[in-house]
This record gives sequence, structure tokens and C-alpha cells, in this order.
Amino acid sequence: MATKTITIERIFDAPRERVWKAWTDPAELKKWWGPKDFTAPHIKTDLREGGKFLYCMRGPKGSEFDKDMWSGGIFKEIIPMEKIVATDHFADAEGNVMSPAEYGMPGDWGDMVVTATFEDAGPGKTKLTLVHTGHPADFADQANQGWNESLDKFAAIL
Repeated sequence: MATKTITIERIFDAPRERVWKAWTDPAELKKWWGPKDFTAPHIKTDLREGGKFLYCMRGPKGSEFDKDMWSGGIFKEIIPMEKIVATDHFADAEGNVMSPAEYGMPGDWGDMVVTATFEDAGPGKTKLTLVHTGHPADFADQANQGWNESLDKFAAIL
């Protein structure tokens, strides 16, 4: 299976502490998680190495994505205010690993990992670098678009 790595860098007009909180606090995550017009009705996170997360996103009413779509993973590395590394997989509402095909996603998916790093980028600004590895090559463009739409929403809440 051919995979592709997604790398996105963004500079946000907010201090690192604010960006970190928006990235890690469940109440904040609910405001921005998911592409444009998606909502995040359920967010659970145990922000510690070995802790799990479980996020739910739902597409717009009447669309093919008007259903709960869950993702989960395990935090592998956390350096507060600097870095988060976590596994990433499709899940059911209890966090059990699911095949992406059960959500209508194409391709043969393997293990995915998300790494987010946070750096100062001048007074009151933060550089976020997101690296998401393991996407099937034939779905990486859609995943990249979804991340960018999510990060647009992220910027708006900051």
C-alpha cells in the first residue's frame, strides 16, 4: 500500500499558551474539530503519555456525512507547550478500532501517526507544524483539505 505524509505549517496570531489550550482542551476542540461545516459533538481526551483520545465529528445535515464518525488514538509523546505525538485510527463510539471502509472511506489504511509541534513565531504568534503519516496515497489530498479546513476554524477561534 502506498502511503503519503501530510505536512502543514501555519502561523497563528496567538501566543503559544493559547494555541496549546485550543489544541488540547476538549471544550476548545469541539469548536474547531472537523472540516468546514462539520461539528464535533463528542470529544474525550486523557492528555498524558499512554492516555487515549476519542473524537467524534458529524457532517452537515442532509449530506452523505450526516452521521457520527469517530477517530481515536493513544498519546505516545507529550512535551507540554511544544509537541504532541499520537496514533490515529478510525473508531466506534467506544474507541474500538474500525476499518475505514465502515465509514465509506476508500483505500487500504495502515497505522497513522499525528505529530503537532508548537513554536514561538514572534511576539504573540505561534507556528504549528502538523505531520500526519500513513494516509493511503489515494486519500491524502482529501485528508489534507480536511486538515486545512479544520485549521481555518482553529484560527477563527483563536
